Amino acid sequence: MRKIIHIDMDCFYAAVEVKFRPELKGKPLGIGGPPNTRSVLCTASYEARKFGVRSAMPSSQAVRLCPQLVLIPPHFDLYKAESRKVREILERFTNKIEPLSLDEAYLDVTDCEQFGGSATLIAQEIRRLIFTELKLTASAGVAPNKFLAKIASDWKKPNGQFVVRPQDVEGFVKDLPVEKIFGVGKVTAQKMHDLGLRTCGDIQKYTVLELSHWFGSRAAELYDFSRGIDHREVITEWERKSLTVEETYNKDLPTLQDCLKTLPSLYEDFVRRMDRGQYHDRIKGLVIKLKFFDFKQTTHEEVIHDLPTLQDFERLLEKAWNRRAVPVRLVGLGVRLGTQKKSSSESDSSQLKFAI
Repeated sequence: MRKIIHIDMDCFYAAVEVKFRPELKGKPLGIGGPPNTRSVLCTASYEARKFGVRSAMPSSQAVRLCPQLVLIPPHFDLYKAESRKVREILERFTNKIEPLSLDEAYLDVTDCEQFGGSATLIAQEIRRLIFTELKLTASAGVAPNKFLAKIASDWKKPNGQFVVRPQDVEGFVKDLPVEKIFGVGKVTAQKMHDLGLRTCGDIQKYTVLELSHWFGSRAAELYDFSRGIDHREVITEWERKSLTVEETYNKDLPTLQDCLKTLPSLYEDFVRRMDRGQYHDRIKGLVIKLKFFDFKQTTHEEVIHDLPTLQDFERLLEKAWNRRAVPVRLVGLGVRLGTQKKSSSESDSSQLKFAI
C-alpha cells in the first residue's frame, strides 16, 4: 500500500507577489496582461475569486467582473526561484517526487521513516516548513494513490489538509462527481451525464465490457478510477518531448508578410531555450503552429535532425498559411525531440517541471 502526498501551493503566483509586495495583501489580484489585450490570467487571488474571477479568464472579462482588480504582469523568474525553495523542502523527506507544475507535486513517502512513517504527519510538517521558511501556504492531500491524493488536496483549500485512509476509499469515491475523474473533461463529462452517469457510484454499476461500448479504450481506466483504484507510480524523471515558443498578438496578423515578421523574435527565444536545455542532438522534426482569428488552428511539421534555421521556419510558415490564408492571432514554432541518450556515468539531467 503506497503512501502518496499531493502538495498544491495556494494561489502560488499571487501569493509570491504578495510576499514581496506586502501592500497587496487583501486586495483582489490577477496575474496577467492589460485588459485591452488578448491576455488571459495565469491565476487569481482568493479575494478576486469571490467575484467570479479565475485562471485562464481573459483579463478584459476579469476586470468587468471585478473593477477593483489589481492586474500584475507575471514574473516567472521569481516564481521559479520560490518553486526551487519548495522543492528543497520536499527533498528533505523523499527523493520520489513528481512535479506537475511550478506549484504542485506528488510525493511517494511509503519508505519515509520520519514521523514514524506517518504520511499525515509528514504532510503537516511540509506545510509548516513552507509557511515558516517561505511565508507561503500549501494544501495537501494524503491517500493510497495519486488519483485520490490530488482530489484530497483540493478538499480543504486554502491552507488545509485532507486524508483518505485505505479503509475510507470506498465511501469517499462513491459520491464523487464524474468531473473529478482524472482525464474527464467537459465533453466526456457531458457524454456521461447523457448516459445517466453523474457520480463514480453510477459508473460502478457497469462492467468494463459495458463501459467499453461507450468509452472504448478508456473503459478499464474509468472502471478503476471510479472505485478509487490507481496503479500509477510517482514518476521521478521527466523528459521533454518537444520545445516550442509561441505568442498571441493583440491584433490579428492579416497577411503572410505580417506573420513572417514575427518569426525573428520567436526564433531568437527558441534558440536561447535550445541552448539552455542542450537539446540539439535530440531534434527529430520542426513544427509551425498557426491559430486563426476564429480560433481554428493548423500545424505543419517536417522531419529534420539539425537545428532549424530561421529560413526553415519561414518556409514552413508559408505552407501552413496557404491552407487558409486568413488573419492569424497566434504564431508558434519549435521542434519535436527524441529520447535522450545517457551513458552509465552520466547523471540525470532531466528538466523537472516543479523547479526549472
